[in-house]
Amino acid sequence: MSRNRASASPLFVPRKTTRAQQRAARAEFAEARTKARSAQAPTRRREHEGPDPDLRPTYPASGRPGPASARGGKLRLPKHRLTTAVASGAYPFLAEAGLGAEGAFVGRDLHAEGSFCFDPFTLYNSGRIEGFTNPNAILCGVIGMGKSALAKSIATRSVAHGYKIYVPSDPKGEWTGLAQALGGQTIALGPGLPGRLNPLDAPQRPAEVSEEDWRTEVRKRRLLLLASLAATVLKRDLLPMEHTGLDVALDLVVADADAAGTVPLLGDIAHILGRPERLDAALSSQAGSLGHAADDLAHALRRLVHGDLSGMFDAPSTVTFDPDAPMLSIDLSRLGSSGDDTALVLAMTCASAWMEAALADPAGGRRWVIYDEAWRIMRHVGLLERMQQQWKLSRGLGIANLLILHRLSDLLSAGDAGSRGRVLAEGLLADCSTRIIYRQEPDQIPAAMALLGLTGVEAQAIAALTRGRGLWKVAALSFIVQHLLHPREKQLYDTDFRMAAKSREFESTSPLIALNPRMEGRK
Repeated sequence: MSRNRASASPLFVPRKTTRAQQRAARAEFAEARTKARSAQAPTRRREHEGPDPDLRPTYPASGRPGPASARGGKLRLPKHRLTTAVASGAYPFLAEAGLGAEGAFVGRDLHAEGSFCFDPFTLYNSGRIEGFTNPNAILCGVIGMGKSALAKSIATRSVAHGYKIYVPSDPKGEWTGLAQALGGQTIALGPGLPGRLNPLDAPQRPAEVSEEDWRTEVRKRRLLLLASLAATVLKRDLLPMEHTGLDVALDLVVADADAAGTVPLLGDIAHILGRPERLDAALSSQAGSLGHAADDLAHALRRLVHGDLSGMFDAPSTVTFDPDAPMLSIDLSRLGSSGDDTALVLAMTCASAWMEAALADPAGGRRWVIYDEAWRIMRHVGLLERMQQQWKLSRGLGIANLLILHRLSDLLSAGDAGSRGRVLAEGLLADCSTRIIYRQEPDQIPAAMALLGLTGVEAQAIAALTRGRGLWKVAALSFIVQHLLHPREKQLYDTDFRMAAKSREFESTSPLIALNPRMEGRK
């Protein structure tokens, strides 16, 4: 079909024309061409106001009309129900809703971009999290990643929620300033210090426990303490006759103290153990005699009376525990600096036994018990046994234990595979429903995956975490949380102030300059 075509051009252009005439001719040609194209294009009149009809949807917003619309009750599908574990796999890019707004504020959940709060007792009582069976927690991370700041922040903010804080062992003295700032109490133990603790002090009897039952409970605790102290000094398990010697010596000392109206002391126990004739007289109705079987025990306990721990646990207590104090810490920074942890472990054992007087009160409210630098505890079975008891009874006592380590492989240093210490250390980890992991070195990732059951994604995360950022595993839930600190908290929790101190400038009395005076001008 032929189409009408319009064209326009000058029929004749003179040969000799100026540039101005050429430009005018081209302008006339362009104007004529535009008019020709406008005359050829058909006129389109908009019949409808609004969007272009060609851009409108095929079906209305209500869906396709007619019998093929799958509506009107002709097609009914059953509801599909699935667990949250399956849903997390079906919808992997949905963030966890968090633990709720109850509890102490910790920081920001980086995946959900919301606030992250934590309260172990609230989570346990709510029952919302499957597998959250206890309020205990473990915190580990390499040096300088902010785990100490997190532990102190949890303690400080929990006080505002009605918690009391107990620190039975502070090997570096870092909790003293925090306890003073909170209006709490710090007991510093060490040679030459005025503080005295009698680990054989009897706790205050709860109102619901009878007098006879309470005497039996106190006797059992004292025997466990004495056996733990002796085993720590002797570096071996006690023999059956040695257990009998402790049993008999404790009964004799308690009877003498009750008759004199005083309290039993460790020095009295060591004195009785050094007198085999009195022990044999107490066992006159039984076959055999102790003889000198308790001599090693006498020398072991003598260390706490006349050895390097003398003056701390060999006299009546000079300090009393205030149950209303928001925080109590035992400063042991004067001990264990020589590389031998025996003195530190003995002091911590005695201090822990003394502090149990407050923990045994079920009406004491909710409390955090924080074990800082716990890697020094892992090698001593006696302390692990005492900690296991607190872990198991945490719900009944109303306490939440927090274990602070540098790396998870510290748990493996408790002993060889299958040993008593190794089993106790792994049991503490199993009884922690909350695991907080800060950055770990690459060589520690396999141990962390084996002990915690981390996924590949979680293992990659803890290898690249920055300062103040940690992986929180609360039962089966996982969160990446950035810990946030107030400026006042940063000053209060600073453990690197010595690293930031300015070095002194060299003076003229510097040994280096004294040896070479020509360096004076280069100073």
